[in-house]
Amino acid sequence: MDNSTNLFFTNTFSDLSSDELVQRVRNKLSDFRFAHCVRTSYMAKELAATNHVDQERAAVAGFVHDYAKEVAPEDYRRAIIEEGLDRNLLEWNRSIWHGIVGANYVEQELHIHDQAILDAIRHHTTGSPDMSELDKVIFMADYIEPGRKFPGVEVARERTALNLDAGVAYELQQTLLYLIEGRERVFPLTVAAYNKLGIKTEENFFE
Repeated sequence: MDNSTNLFFTNTFSDLSSDELVQRVRNKLSDFRFAHCVRTSYMAKELAATNHVDQERAAVAGFVHDYAKEVAPEDYRRAIIEEGLDRNLLEWNRSIWHGIVGANYVEQELHIHDQAILDAIRHHTTGSPDMSELDKVIFMADYIEPGRKFPGVEVARERTALNLDAGVAYELQQTLLYLIEGRERVFPLTVAAYNKLGIKTEENFFE
């Protein structure tokens, strides 16, 4: 799937034109990843519209959220050291790096300096206890875009449609269950996000 010919941003939040932004992301990613980014952009814009979030900002953030997903691990490690980022990041892997370190790639290579967009990219995988509404939109758009097919995705879509925070809570719960069942470490920011947002019951959202 490649909807790039239909993708146009009236505001790129960059000195790049819409076509230039699309082409740079296209050149950086595999076909599979690029198609996911296009779908996430459309989903982000849709969620933004129903949750009173800036739609253009959401569309751009959704499109570039995985810009650094396919960066080589050694390049991430070099970036963490050379850019003075938290050295504890070296203990993690690309699943964490592509958001937190990936925001730096987006700022440097796509010239997007909008802090709200960069924060949404940083938080789109780990979550955060201090997620903005844009952060939540990108967090969920990445999780439920139409190409996603995994057990529970329909529940996530239904909850998100009813209440954005309920969708975020569900994703945080499912992510922790997945990591724990696989005996994988949980990034501290994800635990903090769960302790603030994920422990609410359905009644908290829908009462």
